[in-house]
Amino acid sequence: MPSSHQKIPHYMNTQKATFVQRPIGDLIPVSRNFPYPCPQQLVSLYGHATIKDGSMSNENPGSNENPESDQRPITTRIDGRVGILTFHRPRVMNAFNSALIDATNQAMDAFMNDDAVLAIIVHGDGRCFSAGFDMKESAARGISGEDEWRDVLTKDFDFIMQFWNAPKPTIAAAHGHCIGGAMELLMACDLAVASESTLFGEPEVRFGSGIVAMLAPHVIGPKQAKELLLTGNDRVNAQRCYEMGILNRVVADGDEMKAAMALATQITSAAPRSVQMTKAAIHRSYELAKMRTALLEALETDILIEADESPERVEFNRIRKEQGLKAALAWRDARA
Repeated sequence: MPSSHQKIPHYMNTQKATFVQRPIGDLIPVSRNFPYPCPQQLVSLYGHATIKDGSMSNENPGSNENPESDQRPITTRIDGRVGILTFHRPRVMNAFNSALIDATNQAMDAFMNDDAVLAIIVHGDGRCFSAGFDMKESAARGISGEDEWRDVLTKDFDFIMQFWNAPKPTIAAAHGHCIGGAMELLMACDLAVASESTLFGEPEVRFGSGIVAMLAPHVIGPKQAKELLLTGNDRVNAQRCYEMGILNRVVADGDEMKAAMALATQITSAAPRSVQMTKAAIHRSYELAKMRTALLEALETDILIEADESPERVEFNRIRKEQGLKAALAWRDARA
């Protein structure tokens, strides 16, 4: 069972550079002046590219690596008072691997520590927002047993939930595909926009997997969440997501970043302290409803599902290993 206490990211805590144990449901304080240095420029994160004044510079000058390599799984830039984080693994549909997760965590820390940044936009490079967690990496690591899965899935859970927990508003701008863990991350953001052709879904149940951060019941209600999660439909269109309450805006293809920036500009024009305290008050209502407890219970269920090695999961992974992911997905879809 999940612990009755959990660690709060340091940027959500008023004490300097420490983790504190807080009972689930306690109000997370909003720090107006973060308790350790607030750099005006983003630090180098795993050698990723930082875009400044519209041009891309390599923050690892001695490297001649492919710009799409996993050494640079994200890019970051600041536009006015808005921090922009871009998933940068376009060759694999921006799948979330360990390098991307670690770099994103550091980038979010940097944005939280920068007083010049008042809102954050997250989006994906190339043809989509993200296809979710990297199944190839997960399979290669040979994870087994509840303890190993708990370590991995807790890290994945924290990666997603930092977009919910961040004191500064977060906005997701999606295009192409937004699937699995990527859809959970989008729901963790305070606001979300998408281009009209974007496809969404949480197909985990169709290959014997589970939901890392089960935010859907809290965002769209139990009926809509059950339709989304129990069917495993991964071709839910943007308009349907808007109707369910997952998206704030649906815009023409190619306009998702423009729409996200318009929302971010409105937010950054307001009083920062009022914005952050209002966000905390909204989240407090979820805490009083024991959302965090429910999320941790759902995470524990996901740990049990992943450790279970169901026949569907075993067969899916066998086909993926022997014939590739496309063949495994075709097998999955043929079962529908």
